[in-house]
Amino acid sequence: MGSRFPSHQLSNGLFVSGRPEQPKEKLPTMSSVAMPYTGGDIKKSGELGKMFDIPTDGSKSRKSGPLNNAPSRTGSFAGTASHSGPIMQNAAARSLYTTSGNISASASMKKTNSGPLNKHGEPIKKSSGPQSGGVPRQNSGSVPPVLPTTGLITSGPLNSSGAPRKVSGPLEHTGSINKAHSFSVAHNPAVTNLTPDDEYSFRRNIPKPILWSVILIFVMGVIAGGFILGAVRNAILLIVVVVLFGVVAALFTWNSCRGRKAIVGFISHYPDAELRTAKNGQFVKVSGVVTCGNVPLESSFQKVPRCVYTSTSLYEYRAWDSRAANPEHHRFTWGLRSAERHVADFYISDFQSGLRALVKTGYGARVTPYVDDSVVIDFNAANKDTSPHFLQWLGERKLSSDDRIMQLKEGYIKEGSTVSVMGVVQRNDNVLMIVPPAEPLSTGCQWAKCIFPATLEGIVLRCEDASKIDVIPV
Repeated sequence: MGSRFPSHQLSNGLFVSGRPEQPKEKLPTMSSVAMPYTGGDIKKSGELGKMFDIPTDGSKSRKSGPLNNAPSRTGSFAGTASHSGPIMQNAAARSLYTTSGNISASASMKKTNSGPLNKHGEPIKKSSGPQSGGVPRQNSGSVPPVLPTTGLITSGPLNSSGAPRKVSGPLEHTGSINKAHSFSVAHNPAVTNLTPDDEYSFRRNIPKPILWSVILIFVMGVIAGGFILGAVRNAILLIVVVVLFGVVAALFTWNSCRGRKAIVGFISHYPDAELRTAKNGQFVKVSGVVTCGNVPLESSFQKVPRCVYTSTSLYEYRAWDSRAANPEHHRFTWGLRSAERHVADFYISDFQSGLRALVKTGYGARVTPYVDDSVVIDFNAANKDTSPHFLQWLGERKLSSDDRIMQLKEGYIKEGSTVSVMGVVQRNDNVLMIVPPAEPLSTGCQWAKCIFPATLEGIVLRCEDASKIDVIPV
């Protein structure tokens, strides 16, 4: 029976409607084989050389013919993959994979060779064995040594197992590092190196003319009293002169011992000012928390980091037959042998207003510090062997210990400490600063305490150590 609709019979005898399908061309199947490392030589890399239309040595290129379908790629982590179908010109960038088929690479692509070379500068040829299917394949370059199990990319020579070769050699002593650090701090223009003259001294506060006038009056009184005593047998004038001299000597001794404490009391009782209302050029006292500036400091002995002020002083006691620590060192007294005092610019946050000001104490500014010592170390011949750190500190500064009786004092202002600063307010382009005053500040006479007037030059720093002073008999 005829029908208007075409039909055809299948191979199993079943009649179905429609036209029979045209037989499709069977696509060739490709198999990818893991390829070992070739050293990057394109000319000797087998299938990889086909990618750049470069003939390989000793083997025929294997092609599967042009493919019409979309390219498919099968890759593995080991760096093997296969491509089928036409490849665009930018496929040359995918040089990590091996490709089969007709490949047209860009003529402008540059060839780079890598891998070991022989003595003539040519790549070393090395065969890795036949591929699957019996087709031989040649690879260039030697297999690199096994990398360390950590997977890190290292530089430098490798040993036979592929791990980085350990190179041993002399290391610099830590003393040289500390010495370089102290040298850089001492010669940094942003750091002010303070001298012993910047500390309080009663003798420097007394004008020389007044001191010599008192001595001259005493000598003249003694001479006159002695003459009257010998002439009229009256010792009243001599007694008066001796009493007056005793009173003056007692006042001098009292001020020498209590003068620094009196100045600290003057600074503590000086009223605090508020930076928000302070005028330009006004002398103020500001109390607050300090933070480091551009150049943080480190203490010399304890190695305390991020300080704005450090002071390490070494004193030596001179007995009758001992050597002097300095030219002005007298017997049976403590003399300064070495001093390291540094201060740099820092910031202070006012407690009252909360404003932050830059304190200009660096670059050679005049500074008068009143900072309590945080640690005191006593050293003598009896405990010489129990203080290696102190002996190392002396050795770094080329100071001999011998059998001397020494004492080390160290103080510092660490970041976050509470500090009182006295100076002149200066406003410059919305930057609030505290700078040294042009004229020194006088404390005046404290008659109730029998304290003579003293002068405070430059910026005054006052910091009390919150903890008690540590006395360490090393």
